[in-house]
Amino acid sequence: MLKRMPVPAKLAAGVTGAVGVAVLAAACSSGSSSTGAAASGSSPAASAPSSAASGSGATVIKTASASGGTFLTDGSGRAVYLWAKDTGDASMCTGACAGAWPPVTTTSTATASGSAQASDLGTITRSDGTKQVTYDGHPLYYFAGDSGPGMATGQGSDEFGAKWWLVQPSGSDDTASVSSFSVTGASGSGGSSPAAPASGSSSAGGGWS
Repeated sequence: MLKRMPVPAKLAAGVTGAVGVAVLAAACSSGSSSTGAAASGSSPAASAPSSAASGSGATVIKTASASGGTFLTDGSGRAVYLWAKDTGDASMCTGACAGAWPPVTTTSTATASGSAQASDLGTITRSDGTKQVTYDGHPLYYFAGDSGPGMATGQGSDEFGAKWWLVQPSGSDDTASVSSFSVTGASGSGGSSPAAPASGSSSAGGGWS
């Protein structure tokens, strides 16, 4: 025989069910909301600063002077080097070597300023597809140990089994003792530098040529 539930009991059951549904809906809503917030948050990769590229993509190669003579720099006044181990216009500096001596690269062309000769500028394509700037057939490099423009602390280093030298406008290696130089009138794109340019100070005489 079926028993009928008294009206007050029915009402209580209905209220309890409604409360349960409301609690469950609130929990679901809270879960989705927090997942959405996590998804919309910026990831470390997205917020990491990226290197600024010049509008034209061209890399400027200029000259600077110190007591040791005149040598090449990029447009912002960062020293550039050649490596005695390179043969022809091929770069032998890869892997850890390229980490310590980043290649001077360009996304377009290289242009000359000062005493640098436009006819001596060129590019080669590295194994990773980037275009490295060359001068008189020498692939050009930065030194990661230089803190910014006006520094040439890589001069005369023999890291990775051969000498690293500053480059004269003639294309020859500059073996003079230079560790810093004056930077004035820096302009144009410096290409892909290994670090953000810092204020260059100099203890050696000279300036842009």
